[in-house]
Amino acid sequence: MITRQALKLNWEGTNRILQAAVQKVRDLGVPMSIAVVDEGGHLLGFARTDNGKPHNIRIALAKARATASNRLPTGKISSTGQPLNDHMAIALPLAAGTDMFVTFTGGVPIMVDGHCVGGVGVSGGTGEQDAEVARAGIAAATGGDA
Repeated sequence: MITRQALKLNWEGTNRILQAAVQKVRDLGVPMSIAVVDEGGHLLGFARTDNGKPHNIRIALAKARATASNRLPTGKISSTGQPLNDHMAIALPLAAGTDMFVTFTGGVPIMVDGHCVGGVGVSGGTGEQDAEVARAGIAAATGGDA
């Protein structure tokens, strides 16, 4: 056999993530942008809450793509999960492309049965607030912790 079955995030799951993430944004009271991508980094859904800043759109999408690609939460870490020094934290996104890889917090992979089916990227708050919103969205869709 030369193929394998793959789990895919559907619209229902994407919508659940966005709805729960937007509710978390409302609870925090901080305008944010939220991007949901599939496992290949392709946009499935997006929300920008009222008063969200336009530059956060691209940042949220980059975080979502980075976490889906790396299968790890975004941050100052390598693809093996090891901490990056400042030089590598700048060099890695420049080499991969800043629209595809970032080294700041706010991207969380969507894991289902041990498989990455996509990523959520959030921008607009502190890094931890962004990650909290992403995790809340994922937990609502998967029924567990993200």
